[in-house]
Amino acid sequence: MSDRIHHRPMTPGDGFFADIVGGADPAKVREAGDLAATVLVRGARESEDPALAERVVHLAETEGLETLAEVWSGAPADTLAGCLWRLFLLRSWVYADPERVAAEFEAGQRRVDVARVVAGVADPPGPDELRLMVDDVLRGIARGDFAVTLFRAAAFARIVAAGRASLDGSHDDISRMLALSEQLEAAGHGEIADTLP
Repeated sequence: MSDRIHHRPMTPGDGFFADIVGGADPAKVREAGDLAATVLVRGARESEDPALAERVVHLAETEGLETLAEVWSGAPADTLAGCLWRLFLLRSWVYADPERVAAEFEAGQRRVDVARVVAGVADPPGPDELRLMVDDVLRGIARGDFAVTLFRAAAFARIVAAGRASLDGSHDDISRMLALSEQLEAAGHGEIADTLP
């Protein structure tokens, strides 16, 4: 046997947990994200300044996609914040790999002809044309019908998913792009667009 004396462990008490610094409250982050999305869209729509629409288009570049992700990526797809996150993510993806996107779009447009018309991409759909289209879609946040903005983005994502399928893309990539398309389209049919001025 050991000569060591065993003591009963100390309990930390209530003050111990008060000193632990935790992350941001998810409910407050979501509330702040929803408020920021509403202010962004309403402010841009009420302004007559065309430069403001351009600032909205380039928001992910100026503020950083990571910043937008912190505030909006956890928002449900049927909220304004969730829609904005998906739109900015789509634009960032097009700009990150425009040649691949152009190849997928070209392969998919033959399979989803109606969506091609809704997306509104110039023919032939090269990298520059896709960048112009996605920027024009984002300008719809500040002007135009928000539902149309969502429908155009949804149609674009559907065409790219069809193109990925015809080019033997990975099942996960195709599924993610189809899910994005369905989320944007459902949001366009939902109440979000009706609440905007």
